[in-house]
Amino acid sequence: MSSTKHFIEDSIKKAGVDEFLWKEFERAGYGGVEITKTPLGTNIVIYAMRPGMIIGRGGATIKNLAKILEEKFGLPNPQISVAEIEVPELNARVMASRIASALRRNIHFRRAGFWALSRIMEAGAMGAEIVISGKLRTERARSEKFRDGYLPKSGDPAMKYVQTAVTHVQLKPGVFGIKVSIMPPNVKLPDEIEFIEKEELKEEIPSESEKREEEAKKEEEIVADSES
Repeated sequence: MSSTKHFIEDSIKKAGVDEFLWKEFERAGYGGVEITKTPLGTNIVIYAMRPGMIIGRGGATIKNLAKILEEKFGLPNPQISVAEIEVPELNARVMASRIASALRRNIHFRRAGFWALSRIMEAGAMGAEIVISGKLRTERARSEKFRDGYLPKSGDPAMKYVQTAVTHVQLKPGVFGIKVSIMPPNVKLPDEIEFIEKEELKEEIPSESEKREEEAKKEEEIVADSES
């Protein structure tokens, strides 16, 4: 197998695991997964708002999950750990699930979009964009964007820092699509210029009293040399 095909298959497998976990633990506030292969097996870190729902009573749920991931996705010896999301408003998956939940409760899409956007920006995000598409008001599908702050669309910052999540929700008019993009805070962008002020070294000017003391010392040295 070529290296390119290996990486493609590995990425497809990770995407499948991610999609499965999102559907399985959406109520737990699923926020993403990290999969790392080691010589002893596979380390899996699941991020969620409510880790207890994933762990289960006595660890029963997480043990069953390890069996499913090993049998269904072929992950050797999966070692699963669950980490709690500190700021859910800065996680694109969590906010996309919240918007989907609001739409299921018949909340107007604009109200849900502006609410989610304000929560994201209040949490300290540099920028955010929410796109809701579907049969919003008429029989013809359209999309509407809710955007605030700074959000790069291309280049290295967009690929490296911007978190993006896409989910779908089935409603009476049809399927609605929800896309959430978040630019996290405290990101140092490559186009930011920092000016460093160079401190000028100031030579210390001796005072009159110091000058007199130095002259007196020199005279004493000259007298001592002449006497010797």
